[in-house]
Amino acid sequence: MRIVIAEDSVLLRAGLTKLLADGGFDVVDAVADAEQLLRAVAEHRPDVALIDVRMPPTHTDEGIRAALVIRHQFPAVAVLVLSQYVEERYATDLLSVRTSGVGYLLKDRVAHVSDFLEALRRVAAGGTALDPEVVTQLLVRHRQDPMDRLTPRELEVLRLMAEGRSNHGIVDTLKVSHSAVEKYITSILSKLDLPPTDADHRRVLAVLRFLRI
Repeated sequence: MRIVIAEDSVLLRAGLTKLLADGGFDVVDAVADAEQLLRAVAEHRPDVALIDVRMPPTHTDEGIRAALVIRHQFPAVAVLVLSQYVEERYATDLLSVRTSGVGYLLKDRVAHVSDFLEALRRVAAGGTALDPEVVTQLLVRHRQDPMDRLTPRELEVLRLMAEGRSNHGIVDTLKVSHSAVEKYITSILSKLDLPPTDADHRRVLAVLRFLRI
């Protein structure tokens, strides 16, 4: 799996490069700003771009703006954004373009190496990886009817779905049976007024309602 890293901190950039190389990833480029990032993505067409939200020259939103450009111009390139803090607007902007092949994690999550690498692989495979803190803050701020119909356990299952967890991943996290998870998801889809249809992916629609995109 080929990765481009964009991180202005020399130490963190070197640390990410080594961590990913040790994890079996091929870091084809590691750059310090958004302009270099866009050039590297155009040149290498990596599987994933790993991007810091705040980069030179202003250290505000250069990284997220570059991520949005990549999402539009290079849709085959998955994007995983790293942020020091939960910034809801940036997460919403990123997810509003497309919900596949995208992730938003806090930098503290990198310390949990196995979880971080699993999230990176999930995003590269076309899935979603959202930091639990991001999901929680979006839920607290934006939850409205019909979301209030859900039980605490159903909300927990939906939160895990929003993080990009598969049914198997939810089973492992909650320590319940596969049939219980299937029942929770069926109930969630029903309570959110998402009937079966051939045209739409109900699981994605449920997550979008959860995040209020």
